[in-house]
Amino acid sequence: MSPQVQRPDPPYMQVVKHIKAEIESGALREGQKIDSVRTISAKWKISLATATKVVGALKAEGLVRSEPGVGTIVTRDQAAASAKDRVVRSLDGKIYAANERAEIKSAELVPAPEEVADALGIPAGSRVIRRQRVTFRDDIPSSASTSWFRGELADTAPMLLEAKRLPQGTPKYIEERAGLAAAAGKDQLRADIASEEDSAALGIPLGSPVLRKQNWVLTTEGDVIEFGQSVSVARRWTTYNYEISR
Repeated sequence: MSPQVQRPDPPYMQVVKHIKAEIESGALREGQKIDSVRTISAKWKISLATATKVVGALKAEGLVRSEPGVGTIVTRDQAAASAKDRVVRSLDGKIYAANERAEIKSAELVPAPEEVADALGIPAGSRVIRRQRVTFRDDIPSSASTSWFRGELADTAPMLLEAKRLPQGTPKYIEERAGLAAAAGKDQLRADIASEEDSAALGIPLGSPVLRKQNWVLTTEGDVIEFGQSVSVARRWTTYNYEISR
């Protein structure tokens, strides 16, 4: 059955989301051609102008690029998932794309550094859980991240102290074990250069350009469930979609 345009998303955005989901799931892999503008137009019953807008949006997100003599292909410079994307995907049990995987490098109780204590709203030096991971795309390190949690979660969610992935994802595990449901979040990003720690984790030269992020996952009451810090290699877009209400 041919796909059909539905509301309320604009027609072009519905097609963009469909193709993006195919890329993230691995149905469309790196180097593989996506449908041409004419094929998209015919398949989705939209105008050529709208189909052209679809391909332009995918290019703008770094998901595809034009290859002379070939067409439009999926590119390895794919968009890095935002913290919001990770939380939402984990609640559905779909955390990583087909060509992604994560390795938990450490999970332990440590004294909270001042910036982490401030972010979690606790006194500096309090015991906190630190989970460090490296994410790989096509077996190449693409980002390194650290998640911080209040130390008391070690009693109710003990697997946070195990250096292995949580099959259902961290937010879902914490909700199941501690009853803390993710309801809101905040992300911050800045351009930076790779530190010695970044260089070692990602296998990039010291001083390379990187995108540094930090994020908060909050309950409905505004309490911090998780504070995250991460760094991504260059040439990857981070995309945020949002609605503007008036």
